[in-house]
Amino acid sequence: MAVRMVKPWRPLTAENVEALTGHLGVYQLADAEERILYIGVAGGRTLQGLKGELRRHLAEPPAGADRFRVEVNMAYRTRHFELLQAYRSDHDALPPANDDIEAASLGRLRLD
Repeated sequence: MAVRMVKPWRPLTAENVEALTGHLGVYQLADAEERILYIGVAGGRTLQGLKGELRRHLAEPPAGADRFRVEVNMAYRTRHFELLQAYRSDHDALPPANDDIEAASLGRLRLD
């Protein structure tokens, strides 16, 4: 598995969100230029898994978010941190809408 998510982007529409399953995993939200705005997780306490999380963002998306991609993953917590660390390694910051996470708590991902 690649460290960065490489799934194709889909428009953030009700139709695309409703086509999702209730599986657990991770997801990313991006703007029209495919700049990642938020990296999220649908964990064990999430109602309806990825579908439920994306429904929430469909109702109140981060500013500029109009597309998403998902990855079903039972190690969702570890994968979420890995994606955040990879983004931080690439951009020296977390995605703009991930203001609920303290960057210092993530540690550093070594990609060499």
